[in-house]
Amino acid sequence: MLGSLEQLILLAILRAGKNAYGVTIADEIEQHSGRSLTMATIYKTLNRLEDKSLVRSVSGEPTAVRGGKAKRFYSLTPEGRRELRESLAMLQSMAPGVDFGLQGT
Repeated sequence: MLGSLEQLILLAILRAGKNAYGVTIADEIEQHSGRSLTMATIYKTLNRLEDKSLVRSVSGEPTAVRGGKAKRFYSLTPEGRRELRESLAMLQSMAPGVDFGLQGT
């Protein structure tokens, strides 16, 4: 079972596509959820997801703009896609008929 932070990170990777690295993942999350996460939180979660074989990463080319450091690009593994799909489906199946108390706000 994925936690909500893991779900956000996986969805952000899918949204960013081939350009999914730390900053673009953070930007996707902030733009679409309104949550501002520290880079440390994002990278810790990415490492955990990689340890679980739900994402894979590859190192890009070093660039002068980054002081010779390379970006690390992330993508979902087939297992990561399956876990995300199942996790979101479970939430969707639980929501119908629940009174969230949002009426009148």
